[in-house]
Amino acid sequence: MNWLLTFLLNALALVLADHLLAGIRISGILPALLAGAALGIVNTFLRPVLMLLTFPLTVISLGLFILIINAITFVVAAWLVPGFDVLSFGGAFWGAIITGIISWLLSLLLLEKK
Repeated sequence: MNWLLTFLLNALALVLADHLLAGIRISGILPALLAGAALGIVNTFLRPVLMLLTFPLTVISLGLFILIINAITFVVAAWLVPGFDVLSFGGAFWGAIITGIISWLLSLLLLEKK
């Protein structure tokens, strides 16, 4: 049941990022839910591969390249979901950061601690 609440919190974080940024457009509640699912799937399967392939760049940049990887996964999720559009790289970059922060804060507030 915890995974369902996490999924809904991620969708809510995407909607809030949509309202905060001009570089992201979500056209409804269903695309927000699908985008939350797509982000989860992309972060589960594609992000580890990208992290492994770009490990030297991540080390050279002292970990800052991970922010670029987050933006890339955000764009890939937007490609998978109709109605979820990322209009620029800046939108993807800041959208990934804002979505991550909002999702983390909502999880701290609403999910039970173990």
